[in-house]
Order: sequence, then structure tokens, then C-alpha cells
Amino acid sequence: MPADVKHPIKRVQVFGKRKTAIAVATVTKSAQCNIKVNGVPIRQIPNDTLRAKIAEAVSTVGSAKFSRLKINVSVRGGGQVSQAYAARQAIAKGLVAYLQKYSNESEKMEVKNLFAKTDKTLLIADPRRAETKKWGRHSARTRFTKSYR
Repeated sequence: MPADVKHPIKRVQVFGKRKTAIAVATVTKSAQCNIKVNGVPIRQIPNDTLRAKIAEAVSTVGSAKFSRLKINVSVRGGGQVSQAYAARQAIAKGLVAYLQKYSNESEKMEVKNLFAKTDKTLLIADPRRAETKKWGRHSARTRFTKSYR
């Protein structure tokens, strides 16, 4: 076999959504586990609660499934909490997509069932959105108080 043969890079790209936050995760095969959100490693995210929420995707199935994966998550829009939920959904969907493409079906179904049993929002986006403000009103539903005097 010649030495100049290039092997294709094993990579999948998926997204996660929460309210107006959109996270795009790129899952690539690597020598060691490396998960970054907007260029910051998970361990260095300042808020403990949000760090735990993002890492929930990893802790649910165990770190062995992520042992040789490099995950880069890019998040835009929304607030801090929405971005964290979008990132965790992108990480979970990324693992499932990677296993579907480069592993066997039984391993993928095992991981998918674990995610679904723990929290279905790890794989399924929440469709709720903020209702828009209507004209002639304070907000989407409230009206101005009617006064006769």
C-alpha cells in the first residue's frame, strides 16, 4: 500500500436549538477526548450549573463513548442558559450521528435510548417560541386598561 494514500476524515456536523440559540457541533475522530464550546474547554466554563448541564450528555452515556472524539461546538444567539441547552443537545445528537455513520446500529440505539430515557430534550428540540407583540397592546396578550372616566 502506498504511503501517500489519504484516508477520509471521520466527521459529522449536527445542530441543537433552544429558543433563539443555535449550536452547531462538529464531531471528529481524534487521539483523545476534547470538547470545546465556543473555543472554551468544558472544564473552564465559569458557571457550575451550566457546565453540569452541558456535561450531562457525556455523563449520561459515560466518558468511554467520547474517549476518541473531538467535539467543537459553536453557539450563537439567545442567552447563557439557552446556549447551554442548545450546546448539550448538539453534543448528544452529534454522538448519535457519529455512531450511526461510523459504528454499528446496536451501539447507536443503545446510546439513543439512554439519552431518551434520561431527558428527551437531549435529542428532540423544544418547539416553543416567544409570541410576538401585537399592535395596540402592551405585549402579546395584555391590553390597555379601559377607563370610562
